[in-house]
Formats: sequence, structure tokens, C-alpha cells
Amino acid sequence: MNFLKKLRPFDIVVIVLIVAALMVFVATKTGKRTTSSEQIEAETKVDIEVYFRGVVVTSKNSPFKEGDETFITIRNVPYTKLKIKSASYERKKIMLPAAGSKYQVVEDLTSPFNYDFLVTVQDDAKITKDGAVVGGNKIKIGLPVTLEGKDYKLNGVVSNITLSKEADETVINNDLDAEVNKNQDVH
Repeated sequence: MNFLKKLRPFDIVVIVLIVAALMVFVATKTGKRTTSSEQIEAETKVDIEVYFRGVVVTSKNSPFKEGDETFITIRNVPYTKLKIKSASYERKKIMLPAAGSKYQVVEDLTSPFNYDFLVTVQDDAKITKDGAVVGGNKIKIGLPVTLEGKDYKLNGVVSNITLSKEADETVINNDLDAEVNKNQDVH
């Protein structure tokens, strides 16, 4: 009893923190609490498709070239350089009425330098129950990203994430592929 009278408020706070830390340690060791490293189901390469709508380019060449490197920024946080796996583009299209109450899609001649781009980049990802994680960010469809090269800096949106065909076949299995596709709510 005399011992309790000698304790100051600071001593009590320290004792409570030590007891709380021990409880967290015991809960982790017994499996009642999971750590972030236990949530990772696999590590593999993923292909990230980024869609750019209405980019004005007056050059006859695409700014994106297959095999080049581009710097990616995810949620306004610079991340790293990634290799461009593929890039395609087409002139902006519009719908015009055609005979018989039908419509046809034609190039928009009023905006001759307006293009839509689809660029695929590849990166290593950690696969969790919530989907792919790249550079500490969950990569999901609709996520705004910026790609930057020596002569361009464009804002786009992630339009698809798939497991790369170049990934190690021992890592890719049907369950993992199904989990990634299920988490993307596509297909």
C-alpha cells in the first residue's frame, strides 16, 4: 500500500503504456491481431492501363513510345519511373445521326488535334485482399495518375489492372487472378 502512495501520475502513465504494449505483443503472437506483412497474399508484376481523354497533340507522333520510361505520380505523390509496355491512341470521335434513326461514329473534324490515349505501364505489386498495392498505394480503376516524360506531363485515370503475362508462373494461379479481378469489379 505504501508503494502505491509513492507513484506519481507520470509513473502510472508509463506503467499503463508498458502493459498496453505487452497486450498488443501477446495478441500479435497468438494470432488475434494481424500485421501488415501478413495481409500480403503474393507479390507479382501487374499491368496498369492509364486512359487519357482529350489530349491536344499537334505533332504527328505520339508522346508515348513502347519501351520508353515514364515517371508516374499517384495521388499527387511522385512514385517512380516505369516502363511503357504499350501505347495506343486515336483521334477524338463523335456520334452523328445516320439514315434510318441510327447513329455512326466518325472522327471529330472540329478538333483535329484532340486524341484519346491508352498507355500500359508495368510495375511490381503486392496483392492483398483489397487488390493490388503499388508503392504503398492501392491501385484501383478510377485512380488519378500523372505520367511525365521529357516532353509531356499528362493527367489520366487508371482504367484497368491485370496480372502481367511476364510474371512468374509460380506466383500466378487461378485463385490469385480471380481475386484481383473480383477486387476490380470488372469482367
